Amino acid sequence: MTTVVVIGAGVVGLSAALALQARGLTVTVIDRSGPAAGASAGNAGAFAFTDILPLASPGILRKAPRWLLDPLGPLSVPPAYALQIAPWMFRFWRACSPRAVAASTTAQTALMDLSKAELEPFLAATGTAHMLAKRGNLQVYEGPDEFRASLPGWQARTDHGIEFQHMTPGEMADVQPGLAPRFTHGTFTPGWYSIADPKLYTEALATRFRANGGTLRIADAAAITPTDTGATLAFTDGTTLDACRIVVAAGAFSHRLARTLGEKIPLETERGYNTTLPADAFDIRTQITFGGHGFVVSRLSTGIRVGGAVELGGLSLPPNYKRADSMLRKAQTFLPGLNPQGGTQWMGFRPSLPDSLPAIGRAKATPNVIYAFGHGHLGLTQSAGTARLIADLVTGATPALDLSPFSPQRFQGFA
Repeated sequence: MTTVVVIGAGVVGLSAALALQARGLTVTVIDRSGPAAGASAGNAGAFAFTDILPLASPGILRKAPRWLLDPLGPLSVPPAYALQIAPWMFRFWRACSPRAVAASTTAQTALMDLSKAELEPFLAATGTAHMLAKRGNLQVYEGPDEFRASLPGWQARTDHGIEFQHMTPGEMADVQPGLAPRFTHGTFTPGWYSIADPKLYTEALATRFRANGGTLRIADAAAITPTDTGATLAFTDGTTLDACRIVVAAGAFSHRLARTLGEKIPLETERGYNTTLPADAFDIRTQITFGGHGFVVSRLSTGIRVGGAVELGGLSLPPNYKRADSMLRKAQTFLPGLNPQGGTQWMGFRPSLPDSLPAIGRAKATPNVIYAFGHGHLGLTQSAGTARLIADLVTGATPALDLSPFSPQRFQGFA
């Protein structure tokens, strides 16, 4: 019998698999398409440890009506999906109350702290430390009103001891030359790290996992059944695999497996879009966040990536690459020297829960199945911390932080 099966070969699943190997366990990773085939391939490459504020917040509620009027704006819901996502949106709205936001921020901060503490030892242990860069992040604002609206969030970071510096246009130009003059204010956070390229990093984790003796199998997991000695994983081709423990880290598809265990977890997908331009498209010196427009521009070892936004459109609707085109046009306006030619477009599924926190914990039906999904925009950021927690749960160690805010059962009664 395989000791542990991890379902999902994205950055969270492979990080967990490596952490389990480090505890001396035999691990098999299952993925329907292979390493870095989903959101782990196309994210912005940031370890956003200072991004402690949940997406579900009063600020988003204030912006949402304006954004939703623009079908290519920072937040959209395709009409064909509006009815299906209504229950999730109701829970998102409830999570935007001040009390809920305070609780989510506390939990998010704890997971960020753990993930930051675990990251560099994890990179060293997996031979990937050379892929880490510490360029920081520059958040830019169009005018004093937008800047003032951001200040409560920066106060929350101050309360946690996060380092940042508000900047004048001249100071911003020293950090990142070439910004359009429309950006009158900025805030630089040096504690924002980057990876050379998220796809190459995840593939490197897969290579290390195999080198450690792990098995990576391409197969489509269909259902999980508890057994007296663990759990059985059934595949769409009719075969099965027995394991002592199963870790579900299948990203936006994870809730389908949870349903086979009788759990209805409100996992949705924030469909993200980007365009990756050639490396000489612009002199990017730090990741730039255009928060009022919902996207970032970042430098990777493989090019310049322009991407972000949130399209709540599920797993089945065809991509709308006009959203990537729109962000690229804006980026060219915001960075007048940007060359928009020669780019490659991408769309991926970010697995998200209504309160902006992941599900990390045991299945209700059996303690032998453990969930690790729903990280939203922060899968890469929180991957090393989540891996530590999964290794603790599988081996029976006391988890490194209180997992009650991340309980998969916190959405009991979801229909």
